[in-house]
Amino acid sequence: MTNSSSARVAAALRKWVATAPAGARLPSTRALVAEHGVGPVTVQQALRTLIAQGLVESRPGVGTFVRDSRTPRPHDYGWQTVALGAPRQHLPLTAAAMRSTPDDAIALHSGYPDRELLPDRLVRSALVRAARGEGALDRMPAAGLPDLRAWFAAELAASGVGGAAAPGAGDVVVLPGSQSGLGTLFRTLVGAGGALLIESPTYWGAVLAAAQVGVRLVPVPSGPEGPDAEEVERAFARTGARAFYAQPNFANPTGAQWSSALTERILTIVREHGAFLIEDDWAHDFGIAADAVPVAARDDGGHVVYLRSLTKSVSPAIRVAGLVARGPARARILADAQAQSMYVSGVLQQAAFDVVAQPAWRTHLRSLRERLEARRDLLVRALREHAPEAHLEAVPRGGLNLWLRLPDDTDPSRFARECEARGVMVASGDDWFPAEPAGRYLRLNYAGPNPGGFPEAARVIGETLGAH
Repeated sequence: MTNSSSARVAAALRKWVATAPAGARLPSTRALVAEHGVGPVTVQQALRTLIAQGLVESRPGVGTFVRDSRTPRPHDYGWQTVALGAPRQHLPLTAAAMRSTPDDAIALHSGYPDRELLPDRLVRSALVRAARGEGALDRMPAAGLPDLRAWFAAELAASGVGGAAAPGAGDVVVLPGSQSGLGTLFRTLVGAGGALLIESPTYWGAVLAAAQVGVRLVPVPSGPEGPDAEEVERAFARTGARAFYAQPNFANPTGAQWSSALTERILTIVREHGAFLIEDDWAHDFGIAADAVPVAARDDGGHVVYLRSLTKSVSPAIRVAGLVARGPARARILADAQAQSMYVSGVLQQAAFDVVAQPAWRTHLRSLRERLEARRDLLVRALREHAPEAHLEAVPRGGLNLWLRLPDDTDPSRFARECEARGVMVASGDDWFPAEPAGRYLRLNYAGPNPGGFPEAARVIGETLGAH
């Protein structure tokens, strides 16, 4: 209640300040306590808020006064154009999936699950315990908390098939989120100017990370079943690339999951070309009609470098990921990660391990599967009823998204703006293509808030399509 009361007092004082002359003295703390029916601490919090916003100033021993308003003047930063020079590469703009949502909008654009799909109590309790532990004060090992590294290795080993030797804790590096991991992998395994095969469409953050490193992307078409293995083979042969970035389980945005046959074929191609498969297992915890089966569980020759994030399934505040690599590649990856961030916060690592080590974590994942299925099916039914012109090539067996194809004469960016004007946030599919889009698409997240609004959102999508 203290925070809400403080905000209420601050709002009232802002109105008072807006009509008061510069230099006017605010009522005393005692008077404000009596006027608003709150405690002195709450009043002081409200005053600190106004001071931080530059609306008032405190004069010790005298009181609090309305600050003089200064007429803003334009700033000339033109000198920086010369100092900075032309950028080495133009980075893509942040994708629509990262945009904030107005309170009254139906959000289908985000890349994160709604709070009600997260293990709220587990996370809060874990953070409290972590804050009391040694990790709150100690520097962590560069490779990560030993217990957490062992957990990542054991989880991957539990998926092992085909007689591959299980990874150990010594093969794991803990990173501050998968986005950081992508940058590290592209620098160490590919390098600036090097060729990287990448599924198209693919995760927009991978395209961004590649641009930051200066990697040359080689798109490989990918559909509801995954990439065309023959196209992968030809791309390796044509470019001499030494790495292929892919999402074999519930790919973002298509939802595709590789079959066992495709997995073996891609692994064979990668091995024959002496290359790496960078496996992004971002949706490991989001299986619905199938479980995620990591490709890395089939490989012990060091060809698959495996990236597994906890950020989406545990909490956006727990930016922790595990990376499994073997041989000299791991040493280079660790060196780069250490140069970039030194080490990952001990509090976050301990909290992450605390959550996933609890028996309640498995219970949460079983419940999550059911809730994701209900949300997915609700949105699919609504789209089929209200937006039949939009084509859903496949209902994904896991993940968080639907990949919806629009008529070829649709401008996805304009379409997204029109939907937003009617209170529905959607993401243009153009953001997920590393080159020119192969079609007109929307990516819709069925794990966002307010699933009860899905039918209304589908109706808006259908009516907007009908108006084109």
